[in-house]
Amino acid sequence: MSRQLFLDTETTGLFAEQGHRVIEIACVEMIDRRLTKNNYHTYLNPERDIDPGAEQVHGISIDFLADKPKFADVVGEFLAYIGEAELIIHNATFDLGFLNAELARVKQPLIDKGDTKRAIVDTLKMAKEQFPGKKNNLNALCERFDIDNSARTLHGALLDAELLGDVYLALTRGQNSLDIGINAGAKKMDAIAVKRPDKLKLLMANDEELRHHAEVVAGIQKASGGKAVWAMLESAN
Repeated sequence: MSRQLFLDTETTGLFAEQGHRVIEIACVEMIDRRLTKNNYHTYLNPERDIDPGAEQVHGISIDFLADKPKFADVVGEFLAYIGEAELIIHNATFDLGFLNAELARVKQPLIDKGDTKRAIVDTLKMAKEQFPGKKNNLNALCERFDIDNSARTLHGALLDAELLGDVYLALTRGQNSLDIGINAGAKKMDAIAVKRPDKLKLLMANDEELRHHAEVVAGIQKASGGKAVWAMLESAN
């Protein structure tokens, strides 16, 4: 059973090292590529002011958080919930930096990128590898993959984690099986009588098209752990 969690946070500002705090945590659970609805979500009282710029982004006020629990109050249930699940985060450095600062304050073990018991996937890094030179923030990826993000008028950890789940599935679509679509396509072609012209015009890819194709395949190959269908077909030729 493969348990993965899409994780997102909202914070009082941009820099954990300057004492900014986490004010919202959300995790959306997926097991064997199916969302379970066994999610985790909490708001937190940061015990400090929120930067005006940050509040404009997420719309969460200090008055709203006044009666919410402190991180120390929920750390036990949060760590129990995530267990050793794989964490999938968009810009993992940012969120883990804030979570580890909170964990350090309450003297709990940090979430370590090098921990052999837990895999951490950064979808921002994945997207940059698949789409070099393009915008790869969450809104841009939703637009690229035709994912409805119309409810995202402000940043919110739970909604963003849910959208991240859709983005991750789109980023990794078709990479679970090397023959996905190949056999199905063959069966479909068997049932169709295709009449071909006597002479076919052969168009060869130019150097620029071949270079771009190689970059895309390399990105898919890396993101899928060596399961890119194109790479398999090319190595067989």
